[in-house]
Amino acid sequence: MKIKIPLKEDVIEKLEAGERVELTGNIFVARDRVHKKFIELIEKGKDLPVNLKGEVIYYMGPTPAPPGKIIGSCGPTTSSRMDKFTLPLLDYGLKGTIGKGKRSKEIVEAFKKYRAVYFVTFGGCGAYLSKFIKKIDLIAYPEFGPEALFLIEVENFPAIVGIDIYGNDIYEKV
Repeated sequence: MKIKIPLKEDVIEKLEAGERVELTGNIFVARDRVHKKFIELIEKGKDLPVNLKGEVIYYMGPTPAPPGKIIGSCGPTTSSRMDKFTLPLLDYGLKGTIGKGKRSKEIVEAFKKYRAVYFVTFGGCGAYLSKFIKKIDLIAYPEFGPEALFLIEVENFPAIVGIDIYGNDIYEKV
């Protein structure tokens, strides 16, 4: 199924764990440091540098672009590392995440509660995944280097629904 980002309720309610999808649109890229910064801002009652309503975060730290390329390797990082940051971001309006690997039971329940989706993509295939990225922009926290907040434009980015809004989990099915 082809999916446009930002995610719309009528689209995500049709998704099922295990389903292959292709994502097109703008996706935020953030790892541990940005997540930690976001939580600090939320706890202080301050605004985030971006609006996350309906948006997707890809857990990835891009490598430098080789000559003539938009981006270097851009494979997913292990999603469970972000579990401790996920609940406040879902509450803030985040509708999807992309990464690799199993999520905690608490996060599976949170995706169900907030009607959000977890997409998994292919670990070890960062060079291949770079072919689906059409543009990358640094949005905030340049001092974090490859862990800064980026926005990527993707076209037909390959993923699998890992957890759907009903709490079905591909890792429990396998």
